Amino acid sequence: MTTAADIDSTADPVAPRRRAWWRLLLADRAAALALFLLTVIVLAAALAPWIAPHNPYASSRTVMLPPVWEARGTWNHILGTDGQGRDILSRILYGTRTTLIIGLVAVVVGGVLGSLLGLLSAFYKRIDPYIMRLVDMMLSFPAILLGLALVAVFGPGVVPVIVALAIATIPDCARIARSIAVSVMEQEFIEAGRAVGLSDGTLFVRYLMRNCISSIMIFISLRFGQVILIGAALSFLGLGARPPMAELGMMAAQGRDFLLFAPHIAVIPSVAIFVIVLCANMVGDALRDVLDPRLRS
Repeated sequence: MTTAADIDSTADPVAPRRRAWWRLLLADRAAALALFLLTVIVLAAALAPWIAPHNPYASSRTVMLPPVWEARGTWNHILGTDGQGRDILSRILYGTRTTLIIGLVAVVVGGVLGSLLGLLSAFYKRIDPYIMRLVDMMLSFPAILLGLALVAVFGPGVVPVIVALAIATIPDCARIARSIAVSVMEQEFIEAGRAVGLSDGTLFVRYLMRNCISSIMIFISLRFGQVILIGAALSFLGLGARPPMAELGMMAAQGRDFLLFAPHIAVIPSVAIFVIVLCANMVGDALRDVLDPRLRS
């Protein structure tokens, strides 16, 4: 007679094998470098109040001071100052923290809600058409258009941007989670679990979710860089953080008026966005290669 213990021993056919995946990740030099840079960026953003050389909101007399590597640069402001005399390095540290918080909260909230919708859609066939039609409707609203609508109702700010990015993340995660869950639901251990009388909650949490979580996490990690980029674009358009808060997209927008005679004001935050998104995408690709057993075989 088949028991729940027997099912447990065979209920992991699509999940990655539990071995030292981090060793495989670090074996990829490009991915290891990206992970190191991303870790340094996150730590620098988290420790911004303690390592920032100046108050990011305080103005000085040295307006539009060039970076230290230019002829007129000084070591007092390594990356120079902006149009209001504020230290760019300090604002980059604080702006990176704001950008990372927006992206992380949005991708986590949207990823969790979307994944639950996708898993429920695959597990309960009777509600599958309704959930997927809802997902299709959500896919018809671009994140920027949704951000404009929320800003029109609530005004510009960080919270409307997070809500818009989370809502935009839900349908993509739901479709990915559903496609993964459908293949898992066709496995024999699901039928065996029903045969021995396991509850829907046990089947959903211990067998369906357990075998889908790795693939869903891969997609969320890949989505993180895209959410960061869209959030910065919304702030660049004036829909996100409001002055004097530091945010990378808004800092790039504030420097576009000085591109001809002080390009560093816009270029430096733009480069910071590029590095964050590039590192996040490289780490996400490496995680996909390591955790997906089909790519490892």
